[in-house]
Amino acid sequence: MRFINPKVDYAFKKIFGSEQSKEILISFLNAIIYGGEKVIQSLTIVNPYNPGQVLSLKDTYLDVKAVLADGSIVIIEMQIASMTAFNKRVAYNLAKAYSNQLVKGENYPLLNPTIAVTITDFILFKETEDVINKFVFKEEIKNFECMSGEWRLIFVELPKSKKTLSQLTSLTDKWIYFLKEAAMLEDIPDTLGEVSEIELALNIANQANMTVEEFEVIDRRGMMIQDEKGRLNYAKEEGKEEGRLTEAIALVMRLLKKRFGEIPAALSTQVEDLSLSELETLTENIFDFNSLEDLSSWLASQ
Repeated sequence: MRFINPKVDYAFKKIFGSEQSKEILISFLNAIIYGGEKVIQSLTIVNPYNPGQVLSLKDTYLDVKAVLADGSIVIIEMQIASMTAFNKRVAYNLAKAYSNQLVKGENYPLLNPTIAVTITDFILFKETEDVINKFVFKEEIKNFECMSGEWRLIFVELPKSKKTLSQLTSLTDKWIYFLKEAAMLEDIPDTLGEVSEIELALNIANQANMTVEEFEVIDRRGMMIQDEKGRLNYAKEEGKEEGRLTEAIALVMRLLKKRFGEIPAALSTQVEDLSLSELETLTENIFDFNSLEDLSSWLASQ
């Protein structure tokens, strides 16, 4: 038995946003928002996943959106890779979901509270080791709440969760483990199977229960996301390398100026063209040079 990866946005939408996912989503949201308390009793899934649309899904459709019995709106998003201005995107989606409740001419009292649940496969908040962090508007100095919970931001950072199957005690632990590890499972563990909603989620995620078209799209989307994540990591490493190179050039030029005074432009250009390893070697050799001619000869030998 193999399961699709719920961290892939298409798969996440299928598991949590399908017509048969209502009880799954209720259990999940109670676990994440309310610590397992059965606060949410019913909800309506907005724009549910439809297998017939899977080939033409748009990015905005991949978010799971639900309206709770009290009218509150919840938007849930899975994000595997970090992106530029990610915090602004989360804030924008929350504000849009809140404001879109009204059409022109309607009154503000009709607005209902809105909650954005964002699940990330990367670390957002280095200030805390907590897997789940919840935010509301509060006064800066005295810390009292503003707007009575009209807007709530909840973040789940999967990499921070380190619990094994044997360590799962709460409903929250089990749902987080499902999100993080489902793709690695070969069957349904008893610890997860004892929660009927998680068992149902795993059955939906079972590759054997998917159409060929669904599996191909989800597999291709997963590969695209991993490629993008790889590009981002590569760009970060390239940025770090470039930063180290810039620092090394600046250090060498300071040492040369301190030893020989002003450096001719032609020699400066040659130094700036050196690799990081060559700059490190030059740093070690500078004090063996007696003149700029020695530096010029060394550069010519590289």
